[in-house]
Amino acid sequence: QVELVESGGGLVQPGGSLRLSCAFSGSIFSFYDMSWFRQAPGKQRELVAHIDSGGSPNYLDSVKGRFTISRDVAEKTVYLQMNSLKPEDTAVYYCHARSTYDTNNVYWGQGTQVTVSS
Repeated sequence: QVELVESGGGLVQPGGSLRLSCAFSGSIFSFYDMSWFRQAPGKQRELVAHIDSGGSPNYLDSVKGRFTISRDVAEKTVYLQMNSLKPEDTAVYYCHARSTYDTNNVYWGQGTQVTVSS
């Protein structure tokens, strides 16, 4: 059973930076595509960034150039480096894993709060 544990959220001023981490356990990390989603109060959960098992990233248009997703195979961890943060980035951020062999095999982390405010 895959387990995802996020860390790194917090309160930051506009223009600041945070790095989120998601530790993966319970299966073979390289068999999973990894993503970060976020959900703001009263809004639907949205895909922020995705990195496939080969390391190719994709981003939500509004975070392109500010956020970077990466994965460390040795550490079995996926990161989201967030720079130039804006108040509209405030949300709970969730780590997501999807098997490349069975797309119905999906796991979520518990979420970490990111608040951008002065």
